[in-house]
Amino acid sequence: MRIAIGLALLGALTTVTAAKADPCKAIPDRGLMPSYLHRGAHFSGPVVYVGDGDSLCVAVGSGPANWVEIRLEDFYAPELHSPSGPGAKAALERVAMGRKAECIANHRSYDRVVATCRIGGRSIGNLLSATGSIEGGNGLDKGKR
Repeated sequence: MRIAIGLALLGALTTVTAAKADPCKAIPDRGLMPSYLHRGAHFSGPVVYVGDGDSLCVAVGSGPANWVEIRLEDFYAPELHSPSGPGAKAALERVAMGRKAECIANHRSYDRVVATCRIGGRSIGNLLSATGSIEGGNGLDKGKR
């Protein structure tokens, strides 16, 4: 009986972990950044995944191996685990999901690129601000406000 309960718990935890896994694989966890994502590089494609209120994936080709994870350079959303985090993620999904984003790479941050992205000629950060989305993530420089 205890073994069955333990296996059920292990299965549930594995499922939860898999659901949180990052599907964007164009930038490896370790190793070199793809050369097409150098500082100043322009790339575009549909937004295919939103991780939280300020990170998303842009498909530059078919399949997750060609999905570039982006940390928005011009918007700092509350952390996903904070009380307003799920709302920030939902706002980014409403603004960007399925729409074509045109991005300019800045620098690498872990397994993603920090970039400014535009939809319809407006930066995603400005689009989020226009919807009333509140900034407040760890990267927010309050001195600039």
